[in-house]
Amino acid sequence: MATDRHFVYVLRSDREPDRYYTGLTPNLAIRLTAHNNGRCSHTSSGRPWHIDLVVEFADAQRAIRFERYLKSGSGVAFAKRHLRESVAPAILRYAQVWVAISEPGEIG
Repeated sequence: MATDRHFVYVLRSDREPDRYYTGLTPNLAIRLTAHNNGRCSHTSSGRPWHIDLVVEFADAQRAIRFERYLKSGSGVAFAKRHLRESVAPAILRYAQVWVAISEPGEIG
């Protein structure tokens, strides 16, 4: 079912390339449009944004936990080490990364 899809996403600002934003949505296209149209106060000054990373979850609670983790101190450190351009420039700068997580388990 399409309603069972939950996306944790990381956006990267084209204006400020060292600026990232992490969020959660059931509809990535609509949410990205909202960010780029200035309808989100946390991202309006960094427009335009592009998708840097997407992780799809079938379970809403797991998606919420993962988004909270990426926004935590240890999650930000994890992202800097493993998900940002300095680690994998060819993959993360120009490509959208889609990962489906299907096995249950804790994050962190």
